[in-house]
Amino acid sequence: MTATLIRNANIYVQRGRFEEALLVEDGFITAIGTNEEIAARAPADAEVFDAQGRTIVPGFNDSHQHLFNTGIALTDIRLHKATSIREVKEIARRYIEERRPAPGTVLHGMGWNQDYFTDEARLLTRADLDDITTEYPLIFERACGHMLTANTAALERAGITRDTVVPEGGSIGHDENGELNGIFAENARGPLTALFRNRSAEDCAELIRTGMRHAAETGVTSVQTCDLREGTWRTVLEAYNRVMADNPVTRVSHQAYFSKPEEYREFLAEGHVTKSGTPFHRFGPLKLFVDGSLGARTAYMREPYHDAPETRGISTLTPEQLDALVGTAVEHNCGVAIHAIGDAAVEEVLDAYDRVCTDGMNPNRLGIIHVQITDRPLVERFTKNHILALVQPIFLHYDTTIVEDRVGKDLAATSYAFGTMKKLGIHMSFGTDSPIEDMNPIDNLYCAVTRSNLKGEPAGGFHPEECLDIYDAVDAYTTESAYATFEEDIKGRLLPGYYADLVVLSENIFEMPKTELRRTKVDATMVGGRFVFMREGA
Repeated sequence: MTATLIRNANIYVQRGRFEEALLVEDGFITAIGTNEEIAARAPADAEVFDAQGRTIVPGFNDSHQHLFNTGIALTDIRLHKATSIREVKEIARRYIEERRPAPGTVLHGMGWNQDYFTDEARLLTRADLDDITTEYPLIFERACGHMLTANTAALERAGITRDTVVPEGGSIGHDENGELNGIFAENARGPLTALFRNRSAEDCAELIRTGMRHAAETGVTSVQTCDLREGTWRTVLEAYNRVMADNPVTRVSHQAYFSKPEEYREFLAEGHVTKSGTPFHRFGPLKLFVDGSLGARTAYMREPYHDAPETRGISTLTPEQLDALVGTAVEHNCGVAIHAIGDAAVEEVLDAYDRVCTDGMNPNRLGIIHVQITDRPLVERFTKNHILALVQPIFLHYDTTIVEDRVGKDLAATSYAFGTMKKLGIHMSFGTDSPIEDMNPIDNLYCAVTRSNLKGEPAGGFHPEECLDIYDAVDAYTTESAYATFEEDIKGRLLPGYYADLVVLSENIFEMPKTELRRTKVDATMVGGRFVFMREGA
């Protein structure tokens, strides 16, 4: 038996309760209490960790992200900090010069956002990417992941021409002469994303390990990740099995994406149903998309966009398709977690859930991811069948700068309604959608409690009546995220019988001014009783 005694700590148990020490034995917490009480219970050979008064919280559990894509984003061309089209080109040229990829290698970049460009606030085009290189196929995904731009070489590799038929639920951009401008959104992206997603199992495994290392250093001990996708899921699952056989540092629960019922049934037939798996590698809900993103104006709205009245966004599934997929999951006692950002998209998902939930019960813990643009009646509808909300407060960092332009002040005022969700008793959990945003939980908590962007703007917060306090924010990131995967009795609290998944923080986040929260560092991360990260110098 391996044992670790953690003492001299400020251990968060629940609102109003903190303890000094805890005992870990064989990966589980077996006792909490005072230094004296726990020392008396500890085995003589227990390792001792002196927390030196620091605050310890349960390991953060990211309730929606893309761990495999996070590995890709950390490895491929990183465009998140580009503030101009010129800088995008410089970053890409430098990457090519330093890496010297083999001729013809498909190069992928992610993170550009035209709203941050100071030279020309417009979407990247094929011409921009052709100016970088004509030798390599280039595919650059917008920060939201719902739109991309490809150069000529990538279009040729994917077999896309000006005559390519636009798929339902997607869009292909053309210039004034009818030529492809390289911009693809939603369901039209598939032939291009396949060029960089189709990697070997070993390459995928290394990217997953890269994502896990980042998780450990940010204090994320569990992720609910959308990496298993139709067409490539067997290869990625093989990669995960390889990683899990070799001391993984992150617990994983899959949100598996399928848009075709027949392939989803194949997945289920191999035993990958909700709650199956191991403590480190579990299968969770079916993941679906019904719209796009606010930044790309592809989120599906009830009314036309305030700043683009020619569009209401893109609906990526018909109600009939949505019902068929949700019905298949429920038939197999599986959960469903559906990406819905616009108010029309949220309404469509709630309508679909109403058709499968009976007597106000939600035994499969069906949920909606993002839930950004809402009015009060739409939020209240979550309570009818106890629908889960898997939200990302970090989105406020960017969205507060665009939401009123996109949807108008009145609808913006009732959106990102985290405080209302909490008051209504909705099961609300936190994630980052990494790599759409960085996995860092501290920044996510900051946005939840301040309603400000990472620069502290607007002063006092964007509709501060929707702020959470730090206790509710931490609980949303821990015990509520565990609820989403049916693990609330074993994960998300620092209590006897729970997994020894915890994070040592540099600051007491429960007492410091909320505006100073971002100075907090993750000093150490423990998963299953094993320290998987220690910050140098901490």
